[in-house]
Amino acid sequence: MVVAGWSMRWLKWCSAALVLIASLAAAAPAHAAVPPSQDPFYRYEGGAPLSSIAPGTVLKTRTLAYHVAGVPLPVTAVQLLYRSTGALGRPTVNVTSVLRPALNLGPVLSYQSFYDSLNNEDEPSYAISGGLSLGGLIPNVESAVIAPALLAGDTVVVPDTEGEKADFAAGPVYGMNTLDSLRAALASPATGIAGAKKIGLVGYSGGAIATEWAAELAPSYAPEVSSKIVGTAFGGTLIDPAHNLRYVEGSTVWAGVIPMALIGIARAYDIELTPYMSEYGRSLNEKLQHASITEVLGQYPGLTWAQIAKPQYPAPETIPAYDEVANKLIMGTGGTPGEPLFIGQGAGGELEGTPGDKPGIGPGDGVMIAGDVRSLVREYCSRGVSVQYEQYEDLSHVPSALEWLPEAYAWLAGRFLGLPAPQNCAQIAPGNSLEPIQAP
Repeated sequence: MVVAGWSMRWLKWCSAALVLIASLAAAAPAHAAVPPSQDPFYRYEGGAPLSSIAPGTVLKTRTLAYHVAGVPLPVTAVQLLYRSTGALGRPTVNVTSVLRPALNLGPVLSYQSFYDSLNNEDEPSYAISGGLSLGGLIPNVESAVIAPALLAGDTVVVPDTEGEKADFAAGPVYGMNTLDSLRAALASPATGIAGAKKIGLVGYSGGAIATEWAAELAPSYAPEVSSKIVGTAFGGTLIDPAHNLRYVEGSTVWAGVIPMALIGIARAYDIELTPYMSEYGRSLNEKLQHASITEVLGQYPGLTWAQIAKPQYPAPETIPAYDEVANKLIMGTGGTPGEPLFIGQGAGGELEGTPGDKPGIGPGDGVMIAGDVRSLVREYCSRGVSVQYEQYEDLSHVPSALEWLPEAYAWLAGRFLGLPAPQNCAQIAPGNSLEPIQAP
């Protein structure tokens, strides 16, 4: 009853937050922030080499108002530049934003945005500081999701999950940036959460990439953070990117994600895929180097791998450099979460123009594959993780988010209260094979 009541309050708070944010945006002038490429706050200027600094170390701190659509709200945001790690193990820097509630009741919610972009001007930190961009519309909309947590007394940490280069689709990078964000937030006196004992992770779609990878990497990469995590909730999840490429190719809405993902993983792992691309593929590669998800959805209906690649590469698996990287991005290969999970996934993707009848793939929500998610769930269950899984049979990607979100927040509220985590491992149907690609 406590959790159900929390869910109803969350829905009311979310509605109220939308009204409040809309009224503030209409009444106040927009604030023009300095883009990350021009803002010295985003650059490390210290004398010591980054390689000598531990991941999660705070390098810079600033405090400002939490902005929505360029409008300052009466909420304090502490932004931290911190040391993190790239896909190849190289030291990087990144920014996180810590939103402080009026009444801090103790729990920390790490909220991973679904800003999905190859442009660092779409990062949540830029939107929070007052920046406006097309892709930045997503973090602004997410303020309605964050507001109920702040009203509940949670400190909300919002990392720039894709990192300083916007490494779209490079899952382990998202995970390390998220964990180092929490290290930095816990270490900074300015955030007021040094003594926090309970952390919850939550994210949907692109935010689920960061949330899941953070959960599976935490015990090995950041054990001091892992010991504080009480629950992780994610939905609409990219489990095996090689599968998703085959799933969305030729689709009506989501096919444009293919070149975006290829650019992102090539950027993160320092590989060059253009020699394998057709003239059209190279033109897309050049055009979309700084694209947001908002610029490709529905813009490339029917796009296929055959249009992007040269004829001698009839499938991505014929490119060894791709195979090596794609295998590193399969979830579950980086470790085992140490805390309970709540996972939701839609399976009505035909509504978004993605067929659900491809062999070895099956139905999904239009961009994410239900059979892959079930296989990951079953694998984690076999490793002793407590998992509650919900499949939304007739819902596509966006409607599934609306179904999943209040359930996820209610589930996390139970973990913050110390209630036993529910699980339905025995009821999960088999899914797809998540075996690595076997190169020809």
